[in-house]
Amino acid sequence: MDSFYRDLTDEEVEIAKRNDWDFDSPNSYDYDLLLDTLVQLKQGKTVEVPIYDFETHKRVPNKSHTIYGANVIIFEGIFGLFDPKVLEMMDLKVFVDTDVDICLARRIKRDVAERGFDITGVLQIYQRFVKPSYDNYVYPTKKNADVVIPRGLENMVAIDLLTKHIQRQLKERKMQSRWDMARISAPGQLPPNVIVLERTNQIMGMHTIIRDIETSRHDFIFYADRLATLVIERALEELPYEARSVVTPTNSATEGIAVKAQVGGVSILRAGGTMEIGLRRVIRDAVIGKILIQTEPSNGEPHLHYCKLPPTLAEPNTYIFLMDAVVGTGAAGLMAIRVLLDHNVPEDHIIFLNFLAAPQGLHTISSAFPKVKIVTSFVDPILNTETLYLEPGLGNFGDRYFGTENDE
Repeated sequence: MDSFYRDLTDEEVEIAKRNDWDFDSPNSYDYDLLLDTLVQLKQGKTVEVPIYDFETHKRVPNKSHTIYGANVIIFEGIFGLFDPKVLEMMDLKVFVDTDVDICLARRIKRDVAERGFDITGVLQIYQRFVKPSYDNYVYPTKKNADVVIPRGLENMVAIDLLTKHIQRQLKERKMQSRWDMARISAPGQLPPNVIVLERTNQIMGMHTIIRDIETSRHDFIFYADRLATLVIERALEELPYEARSVVTPTNSATEGIAVKAQVGGVSILRAGGTMEIGLRRVIRDAVIGKILIQTEPSNGEPHLHYCKLPPTLAEPNTYIFLMDAVVGTGAAGLMAIRVLLDHNVPEDHIIFLNFLAAPQGLHTISSAFPKVKIVTSFVDPILNTETLYLEPGLGNFGDRYFGTENDE
């Protein structure tokens, strides 16, 4: 919650420098921005959380912390249980009750070491503002809590009980999360960051062949590779280009363009590996990494089991082609994109490629990561919420491409 202190005016800053400004009043916070941020996080959207400088008493300009939508959001602050609108959004409300002397000692340590205050100023502020504010505003919110933990960190029994309660709730909710995602009705219009190949006779003909259950594995591989090549060629249009002059074999100068970026590929195993041959056909020197995300059969949740990414990943001019055969609910794509973001790949440097996608998955991914472009060859309007296969589906794309242990 400390990120949402409001900017002080120049006049207010001078008051704060004299230790006469009350930072422990609810009026010191930008509740409008706080509420909007929490709402967007709960909707699975990306938000920019401001960085507050306690020495200048203003937000750091042009800097923020990027936080991505998540299944679990932990919100902390002394006024965390104060605002009714914030309270309405909370599934579990906890009040940590600690001895006031310990609180004062911790405040002195924090304000001197991290916020540039002197001890005299800290004590002065504590007597004038902090203690009265705690008595008038903070302590009364204890009644809003579902759980009160006395003695703070020392109370391991209460913390253990709270932890077990949260784990039980998460387990129960995860059982339905992915199925609920599949049942969400997607708007009729696709997000602006989604690019679908033109529905030509060639595209429709190849989709007819690879959907046909009678198609041999040899033919399935051939046409899947052709289709992957077209998807990747379309994705190349989204890369930055620059002008370049070259000399032809007849010693004539001509003006052209060249890609102004390196391209790395990351396939979501196992079905995403079906696009690797197409990528190497189009970009001969592309380095390919792999992410293994498997769905837990008991609850439909994706789990990351393996991750090996290209060594060029961190270079500023590298774009990543993230590859998966089919996008249903978008759960695996969400996790894979978060893995890339955790490895410092800029969101707008990720292009997600696939053969077939459902509107639900496209809207889910686009809502969370609007800067990620998605290139697909076909959008199927129907997602079977029981099997999570697209209908008319491709079945298990990876098995049809790579074969199974029963195949000769």
